[in-house]
Amino acid sequence: WKRDEFRNCNQTPFCKRARTRAPHSLDAPLSLVAGSLAVSPEGSLTAELSHPSRPRPLLLRLSALPPHALRLQIDEDYSANTPPSRRFHVPNVLLPDVDSRALHLSKPKTVGGASTVALSSDLDVVVKHDPFELTVRRAGSGDPVLSFNSHGLFDFEPLQESKPEGDTWEEQFRSHTDTRPRGPQSITFDVSFYGADFVYGLPEHGSTSLALRPTRGPGVEESEPYRLFNLDVFEYLHDSPFGLYGSIPFMIAHGASASSGFFWLNAAEMQIDVLAPGWDSAALMENGRIDTLWMAEAGVVDAFFFVGSEPKDVIKQYISVTGTPSMPQQFAVAYHQCRWNYRDEEDVAGVDAGFDEHDIPYDVLWLDIEHTDGKRYFTWDRSTFPDPEEMQRKIADKGRKMVTIVDPHMKRDSGYHIHEEATAKGYYVKDASGKDYDGWCWPGSSSYPDMLNPEIRDWWADKFSYQNYKGSTPTLYIWNDMNEPSVFNGPEVTMPRDALHNGDVEHRELHNAYGYYFHMATSDGLLKRGEGKDRPFVLSRAFFAGSQRYGAVWTGDNTADWDHLKSSIPMVLTLGLTGMTFSGADVGGFFGNPEPDLLVRWYQVGAFYPFFRGHAHHDTKRREPWLFGERRTALMREAIHMRYSLLPYYYSLFQEASVTGVPVMRPLWLEFPDDKETYNNGEAFMVGPSILAQGIYEEGQKSVSVYLPGTELWYDLRNGSPYKGSVSHKLQVSEDSIPSFQRSGTIVPRKDRFRRSSTQMVNDPYTLVIALNSSGSAEGELYVDDGKTYDYQQGAFIHRRFVFADNKLTSINIAPDSLGKKVYSTECVIERIIVLGLSSGAKKAIIEPGNQEVEIDLGPISLRSGSKSVAPTVRRPNVRVVDDWTIRIA
Repeated sequence: WKRDEFRNCNQTPFCKRARTRAPHSLDAPLSLVAGSLAVSPEGSLTAELSHPSRPRPLLLRLSALPPHALRLQIDEDYSANTPPSRRFHVPNVLLPDVDSRALHLSKPKTVGGASTVALSSDLDVVVKHDPFELTVRRAGSGDPVLSFNSHGLFDFEPLQESKPEGDTWEEQFRSHTDTRPRGPQSITFDVSFYGADFVYGLPEHGSTSLALRPTRGPGVEESEPYRLFNLDVFEYLHDSPFGLYGSIPFMIAHGASASSGFFWLNAAEMQIDVLAPGWDSAALMENGRIDTLWMAEAGVVDAFFFVGSEPKDVIKQYISVTGTPSMPQQFAVAYHQCRWNYRDEEDVAGVDAGFDEHDIPYDVLWLDIEHTDGKRYFTWDRSTFPDPEEMQRKIADKGRKMVTIVDPHMKRDSGYHIHEEATAKGYYVKDASGKDYDGWCWPGSSSYPDMLNPEIRDWWADKFSYQNYKGSTPTLYIWNDMNEPSVFNGPEVTMPRDALHNGDVEHRELHNAYGYYFHMATSDGLLKRGEGKDRPFVLSRAFFAGSQRYGAVWTGDNTADWDHLKSSIPMVLTLGLTGMTFSGADVGGFFGNPEPDLLVRWYQVGAFYPFFRGHAHHDTKRREPWLFGERRTALMREAIHMRYSLLPYYYSLFQEASVTGVPVMRPLWLEFPDDKETYNNGEAFMVGPSILAQGIYEEGQKSVSVYLPGTELWYDLRNGSPYKGSVSHKLQVSEDSIPSFQRSGTIVPRKDRFRRSSTQMVNDPYTLVIALNSSGSAEGELYVDDGKTYDYQQGAFIHRRFVFADNKLTSINIAPDSLGKKVYSTECVIERIIVLGLSSGAKKAIIEPGNQEVEIDLGPISLRSGSKSVAPTVRRPNVRVVDDWTIRIA
C-alpha cells in the first residue's frame, strides 16, 4: 500500500471544506429554515428548506415505513431555476416496492416552531423549523433516538447555472486533472445516535476493532475519516479507516438501552467522521450519545433512520429496503480452492487428485485470469486448456464445480468479439470528451461496459449463455474481480470521476455502485443461462448496498501475516451486519508466503467464515493443504472436515439469512445485546445462535482469554467440557483447534460421514448435538432443500424445529403450507443424538410413534481419531428428518 497514490481528506476538497465548518454556524447557507410543511396526497410529509443566499430552495420529503423506519429525501427544487444538469438518484438498489409500503402520515402538530408527526405507535418525528433539525424520539418519554442536523452542519452545495468568472472548478491530484464541469455539489450533515455505547458498520476498511473508533475530537491522534470509495488496494493496511473495495453507507448504533441505524443511499465518494465526546464545545455532553459527520461529493439526501428494540430489528429493517441475501447453492457453502493461477488442465487434475489422495474434501476449483486467451474474458487459452468442457466434466463427476474469472475491463483488440460488439453498439463508458474511455488493466488498453444502463446489463447477461461462452458448462460459475472498477493508470487506480455514463451521469456520482451493477448483470447472466431454474453463484470484490441479493464477496487482497488474520474477523462481522452475510477472507493471505503455523491457524478460523476459500498470488509458493508435512496436513484436514460436518447447520443459517437478513457469522452482542462485555469484542464471534469461536491470532501463543457471555453453560465443541457463562476463561492453546463452544439450550445438526464433496453427502444420515441448559431444555432447526434450484420458493423444502424438554426430543414441521405445491423429500435419517448435560444414568430411549426402544451409551462428541466417549448418545434411532416424531429418554 502506497499512501501517496491515494487522496486523504485534506487532498479531497469537499472533505476538507466540510471539516473546517464549525457547528451551530449561523452563516449562510448552513442555517436553513423549514417551511410550507404539508402532507402530500400519497401520505408523505413535505417541506421547503430555504435561505436567501441559495439560488433555489431544497425540497424535503419524509415517509414512514413499517415498523419503525423513517425515510428522508432532500433534493433541489429545479422548478425555480434549472441548472444544466440534475443530481443523480441511485437506481435499482432499493426494493421496487419500498414506495408502495410507505404509511400515510397524519397531519403534523405545530407548537413553538416545531412540527411533530407520529412515525409509529411509540415513535414521533419532530421537525424544528429555524434552523432546520429533525429528531426521531420516543412518543411517551420524548427521549431522542436519532437526530439529523442537531449540530447545524447540514450543507447542500447548490448546482451552479454557470461557472463564476475567474473561478476554477478543476481539481488536481498527482498527474491527473478532474475537470469537474458541474462544479462543487457536495452534501454534509451530522447524525446523532442516542443511548449508544458504540457504532458499527461502514465497510469496507481494515480494522482490528469491531466498533468504529472516533476519528476526530479530543484524544484522537490519527484524524482521518472513514472513507467509502471503492478502490483496488494492494496489500492494504490491516487497521485503517482508508476505503477498500466496497462501500455500504450503513451504520448501526447499539447500547444497553437502544439500537438504531442510519443508511444513506448515495453512490458518490463519502467520508464519515465518528466524533469523540467533547468535539462540540457548544453542545451538552450526554452519556450515550454518539455524533457522526457524513460528507459526500455529490448526489442527494436519500436516507433511512431505523429504530429497533434490539439490533436484529435494525438489521431486518435495513434488509427490508435493500433486499435479503440470496440463498446460495449447497456447494457454495463448502470449501473452495483457488490460486492465481492453476497453470493448465494437468495442474487442475493434479490438484483435484491431491485432495482425494489426502482425504480432504473440497467442492470448487477456481481459475484466475491466466486461463483466458490473452486476458480476453469468455475465452480459453487453448494451449493450456485445450478441452475445458472435458476438464469440467471430470471435476463434476466427483460432485465438484469450477469457477472462472470475468472482469469488467474489455481488451481493446479489433479481433476480440466482445470489444467489437461493445464498440459498435456504443456500450462503453465515455471519457469527459464523449469518446470511449480507454484505461489500462490486465489486458493492457481496456474499455469498460456502462453497467448503469439496463440495456447493457441485459447484453452482458447474454454473454454467459453456453452458445456465447464457448467451453462453459452447467457446473461452471463466475468470479467478478477488479470491478471497483480498477484502472491501473487512472487517478487512485480507478476510473476518472468526470467519465460519463448513460443519461449523462458523471462517474463521480455512481462510482461506488459500478461493481454492484456489474455483479447484478453477471448474476442475471447465470440465471438466464439456467433458464431461471438454478441459483447463480457469483463472487464479487466490489460491492454496495444491495449486493447481498446477487452473491458473495470477499475481503480482497490481504497479506499472509498474523495481523491480517486477526483483522479478518471484524471485517467479516461488519460485512454481515450490513447485509453481506456471504463473505470471507482469503485463507492464508493472498500476498506473501504464510509460515506453516499461520496457515494452519487461518484454516481453523476460516473454516467458520461464511465463505471459505483458500487463495494465493502467483508469486507465492504453492500452498495446497498437503504441502506442509503430515502433522500440519492433518490439522488443516481436520479444520475442513469440521466445516463439512457443520454444513447442515450452515445451510440452515443461510436460509434464515435469506429470509430475515440476520447474518450467519455474528458479533457476540447480536445474540447477547444486554451484555456490555461483548460490545467491542472483535476477536470472538458467533456462528448462528449456537456456536461461539475465537481464533488464535499470535505466533506461538500459549494461552488465550475467551469471554463466554450469558448465564448458562457453554460446551467445548471438541470434547464436550462445560464452561460457565459471564466469565473470561484463560485457556491453554492447543495446536489441533481454536477455542470453540456450543451454547447450552441449542441443538446443532451435523453430518459426520466425510466424502469428497458436499454433493456426495446429500443422502448421508444426520447427527444432532443437544446442549441442555439449566432447565434441561434446548432447541434448534434444520432446513433442507435440493441445494440447487428455486423449487424451495414453491414449497419444496423441509424445515424442522427440534425441541428437547422434559426428557423428550420432538421434531416439529415449521414449513408454511402456503408457498406452493412442489414437494421435497429425502430418506435421510438421524443416526446419532448426542446429549450434553444429560445425567449419565440414562440407558435407553423410546421412539414414538412405534414404541421402539433404542440404546443410550457414552459416545464421542466427534468422530475424529482418538476422541473419548464422554457424552450420552442415542445410537441409531434412524428416524427420518421429514417426519414428526418424539424420542423420550427413559
